[in-house]
Amino acid sequence: MEITARGKGPVVRAEACADSFYAAFESVTSKLESRLRRTKDRRRVHYGEKTPVSVAQATADLIDESLFEPGGGAHEHPDESRGRDSDEHTDYAAGPGHIVRTKVHPDTPMTVDDALYQMELVGHDFFLFHDKETDRPSVVYRRHAFDYGLIRLA
Repeated sequence: MEITARGKGPVVRAEACADSFYAAFESVTSKLESRLRRTKDRRRVHYGEKTPVSVAQATADLIDESLFEPGGGAHEHPDESRGRDSDEHTDYAAGPGHIVRTKVHPDTPMTVDDALYQMELVGHDFFLFHDKETDRPSVVYRRHAFDYGLIRLA
């Protein structure tokens, strides 16, 4: 079972499997809860006089009223999802060696630490990002024994 939480912030994903549906559901929700808690803790300012803007104040003008109407927001137009990760499923010939999915990823410059954080939240073994330091596409990936690797294009 896999649950993906998408929103204005980072994409958070958790997956688990078990013998019964309810055991898998309980396991995946606890994983998702811990990742969401980690996200919240990372945003919390732990030092000094800097205080973050309240969520209510920051999102006051972003609330889409159609989401609160019955049936509202269920059918999103493809143009409205720009800026978020979007998937394009394509039907190609069955068999190995064919591209079956194309994903468009936003090009937001970030540091290597931010990319590692995003990779951990999504739960993937790699993460493609625009490196703020070198201004080039880069990939961070998980290695054996909890180490990470970084690939930068020349």
